[in-house]
Amino acid sequence: MNDRKIMLTEEGLEKLQKELYELKTVKRKEIAEKISNSVAFGEISENAEYRAAKNEQAFIEGRILTLEKIIENYEIIDKSKNDNSYISPGSEIVVEDLKKKEKIQYILVDYIESDPGSGKISIASPIGKAVLGKKVGDKVKIRVPAGSIHYKILEIK
Repeated sequence: MNDRKIMLTEEGLEKLQKELYELKTVKRKEIAEKISNSVAFGEISENAEYRAAKNEQAFIEGRILTLEKIIENYEIIDKSKNDNSYISPGSEIVVEDLKKKEKIQYILVDYIESDPGSGKISIASPIGKAVLGKKVGDKVKIRVPAGSIHYKILEIK
């Protein structure tokens, strides 16, 4: 992970802090118990339960380090700085897919909070990059793996 500030919403920061707390207080304890219990199964070098628990421990510790780094280096998205005349991180937008004649709503967030299934798209995604800085009425062509899509910006909230 590079040293640029991660842009988070208040909700996103809270979610990451909760996850970090859970990993440090609950998951670490659980994995320590798994490791301790798996040692009872015999020779460690031939113990699949022990190896699986150690792998899980490595994953949890890696996630803790990642979350700590993010939480040390974040910037809250301040929507009050944008008068909604153009799209910026944190903007909620409504676009029209010009081919399908469908309206789609997105919230632009940093990659950490990205969740396309719930309409949160990364500012680093093809759609996010294409719409940043655009205004209501602008049309954008976005190259995606399946070809290209054409959107018209209908609303910025």
